[in-house]
Amino acid sequence: MSDALVSTFFELVRIDSESGKEDEFLLYLKRLLEEEFKADCRLDRYGNLISSFPGKDSSALPVLFGCHADTVSPGTGIEPVLEGDTIRSKGETVLGADNKAGIAELIEAIRTADRHPPLEIVVTKEEETGLKGSRNLDFSQITAKVGFVVDGDVLDTVVIGGPSHMLIDVEITGKAAHAGMEPEKGISAIKAASFGIAMLKEGRVDDETTVNVGIIQGGQARNSVPDKAEVKAECRSLNHEKCLAQGELIKAVFEVAARAVGAKAKIESELAYKAVSIPEDTKVVEIAKQAVASVGITPKVKVICGGTDASIYNEKGIQCVVIGTGVQQEHTTDECIAVSDMEKAVKMIRRIFNETSM
Repeated sequence: MSDALVSTFFELVRIDSESGKEDEFLLYLKRLLEEEFKADCRLDRYGNLISSFPGKDSSALPVLFGCHADTVSPGTGIEPVLEGDTIRSKGETVLGADNKAGIAELIEAIRTADRHPPLEIVVTKEEETGLKGSRNLDFSQITAKVGFVVDGDVLDTVVIGGPSHMLIDVEITGKAAHAGMEPEKGISAIKAASFGIAMLKEGRVDDETTVNVGIIQGGQARNSVPDKAEVKAECRSLNHEKCLAQGELIKAVFEVAARAVGAKAKIESELAYKAVSIPEDTKVVEIAKQAVASVGITPKVKVICGGTDASIYNEKGIQCVVIGTGVQQEHTTDECIAVSDMEKAVKMIRRIFNETSM
């Protein structure tokens, strides 16, 4: 077992960095990379960390490695514990292995590599809330044309593409009234929102499209007809046109639901990122597959409906895949990771270093 790897991981997850609150963690990481590796580190205007490392026994072109700094909630006061080969959270929090396992593995790979190409390591903010960090990344500071995002879960999967992702915010305005004395004078915004949600086809719409209502808020008192309600929904599809069409359908559904009860709906939508996929026979995919195979695992190549920073990098012309870290049950308080899988991930990254150093 690599004591340095485990120690680094423990240090990282103990620093709180829920989405939007990553600054302390990024400053710590910046100091670590500067002091241990003499890396050239800077924060862009959005607060993303960009670090440049000269090649080690290599004069190859630079390669990007990406991770993200933020964790989901509950991610405050994380205390990791090692039970045999498994690391999990001691309390009622996530572990933060998504994505601090990837960061720790990348650091350990750099520490122990005999060679590596010039590296551009990017650690983004607010990945979990819509890839906000990478969407606002200062790409003028990036020169790499190929990259690897160390943010997958299982080690056997190489992700080569992701979906279009539409964010939809619905604000419904009804009319307040006393619920006991004169309810007939009110128009329930919550009722309108409920009608809309009930009419939606949620979950897996087809084999490449999903719809979800994640948040509904409304009302101020039990005895008042609620005049305000908010709904936050999303749709995703591996087919960009389907995503756009689904977004328009969701908008229409809530407009009809509001009108049905005499309310009004204000709807705002934003395309967070666009579907992208790179060919399986490209060199970056082949190198990732070789890295997986080098630790005795049969590689799988997939396009997923989850969003990763690789979607943004590919859209910006940096040919990029996602490789796994070994994390299990991420985004839950049962999140855990095996040290032996972290060690395999380190070996995979070192193999990528070797293949990209030539």
